[in-house]
Amino acid sequence: MSSAMTVREVTPVKIRSSAGFALVDLLFVVGIISILCGIALPRLMSAKGGAQSASAIASLRVIGSAEVAFAITCGSGFYAPTLTKLAKPPLGASEGWLKGDLGANDIVGKSGYQIRLSTTAFAGAPDTCNALGPGQTGLAYKAGADPMDPNSTRFFAINAGSTIWEDTASLFPGMPEAGDPATGGPLMH
Repeated sequence: MSSAMTVREVTPVKIRSSAGFALVDLLFVVGIISILCGIALPRLMSAKGGAQSASAIASLRVIGSAEVAFAITCGSGFYAPTLTKLAKPPLGASEGWLKGDLGANDIVGKSGYQIRLSTTAFAGAPDTCNALGPGQTGLAYKAGADPMDPNSTRFFAINAGSTIWEDTASLFPGMPEAGDPATGGPLMH
């Protein structure tokens, strides 16, 4: 060995830590999540709309069945005029023909739909077993379910004919209490 040793310069080695993400890795993950959300969100919204529509249809079926039961057992063949009066129990009973939230108000918001019921009072109608008073019930009825979301295009209605109708605009205002409406089509079940 020589007395004149050469000194080598030692450069420090940088070791990348695997403990965290690099900025590029983080951007890649965020991009993938954004793409997946973009694909899934429309399908989730469609599923939500379908569930709300199914709930509205079920509510109208319950109202239709409750009206028939009311007319047969309490109304002497006449129908209750509103949701709250259909929910009113007969004298001495604790429950009416509608239970729960459907009979809480005359216009009910349920599962994204506004649900209502009406009938034209018939002057010759007798008093009912739940004491609505003479001349308060009707010969027929109509009920409607309109979406509260302005982007929804499924509107439903039912009347004394017990067929549920669907249209892309509100059926309730023009729905006859008996017979077929001027617009819409029967819901196939």
